[in-house]
Amino acid sequence: MDRTIVYPASIPQDTDILNPQRNIMVALGYLAQMALGTGPVVDGLACTPTAPASMAVMVGPGSILALASIDPNPYGTLPADGTDPLVKIGINTTPTSFPLTAPSTSGQAINYLIEASFQESDTGAVVLPYYNSANPQQPFAGPANSGITQNTQRIQRVELQLKAGAPATVGQQTTPSVDTGWVGLYVVTVPYGATALTAANIAPLPGAPFVPFKLPALRPGFSQATVFNASGVFTVPAGVTQVRVSLVGGGGGGGGGGGVENFSGAGGGGGGYGRGVFTMTPGAAIAVTVGAGGNGGGNPGSTGGTSSFGYLISATGGQGGSGGGGTNASGGGGGGATGGSIMLGGAVGNDGFYGSSSYPFGRGGDSFFGGAGRAGAGGGVPGTAPGAGGGGAYGGVAGPGGSGAAGIVIIEY
Repeated sequence: MDRTIVYPASIPQDTDILNPQRNIMVALGYLAQMALGTGPVVDGLACTPTAPASMAVMVGPGSILALASIDPNPYGTLPADGTDPLVKIGINTTPTSFPLTAPSTSGQAINYLIEASFQESDTGAVVLPYYNSANPQQPFAGPANSGITQNTQRIQRVELQLKAGAPATVGQQTTPSVDTGWVGLYVVTVPYGATALTAANIAPLPGAPFVPFKLPALRPGFSQATVFNASGVFTVPAGVTQVRVSLVGGGGGGGGGGGVENFSGAGGGGGGYGRGVFTMTPGAAIAVTVGAGGNGGGNPGSTGGTSSFGYLISATGGQGGSGGGGTNASGGGGGGATGGSIMLGGAVGNDGFYGSSSYPFGRGGDSFFGGAGRAGAGGGVPGTAPGAGGGGAYGGVAGPGGSGAAGIVIIEY
């Protein structure tokens, strides 16, 4: 930021006061541009019904950022500076009331548009006292004792106006177009017979450039996470425009034993794994499905369910392992994934065995997170990590295979 230098015993000049004010305005304008762009951007200016309710609405305090010249007119004795565009901030500190009228024809409604613009003007005109250098004891009223009033403030404000549309049959009324140089903020719909307005009559104009979130809502990328262990809905938080999704399908169930010592069921396959980064709209609701783990069976175990994040990315579950019988039992295949930048298949479950050494076989397939269940006497061991396959059963008791573990969906933002 530019700064003015003054020295002891030097004669002060009006530019010593004017230049710092212009320099501060320029510095703040570039800071606003760095944070919010060149505008227009609106903050506050909430439109609400009156209290008690009436046929009027109130637009509260707020601000608007807009691109304008530094000083299109001279600023005191400083010349006009219209060479460089600057982001300026207009501020309103008091509410503005707008009365509205309902249509006079039954079955009709009318849309009112509330729009805003940046306004800069000079005000505060008074007759200023001056110093008479020829006769210091004689005060002057105005320059050269002319009595002329002079403005003492250059203010920057939000100008608001109401624009009425044409009454029309309810559902067919249209909103007036936004005027050149103005920014549309709200649409207020007033039906025939209305005697008081509520919040239901007021809606932001689509595309109105309100600040969507404040600095406290900002966070480093992917520093927070929501974990779904069961199906649900993910609502994109304010200020979030990207998410990173990781998911695993459900693990397959292990196959059951044949009731004979050397009959071993096969392990269920691990669920597939996917990960990707996706563009989001704040406030959007995205369906999340978490695939269930497959049930451990006799012959075979069941396949795990598919996990998904909307229609953007999904991972299928592992297949169930075959049950022990007169031949070697086949392990369940691993699941896969679609829609992500990283897509990995789940591990295949170990085959069962028909012979005298069945017990080392039948382990389930790992998911991306590991955790497959091992083969177990009289019943397979369930998968433990998300998407892991269940183990097969072996031994003299005809036990079921272990169940596959449910999948998981992890959303980072």
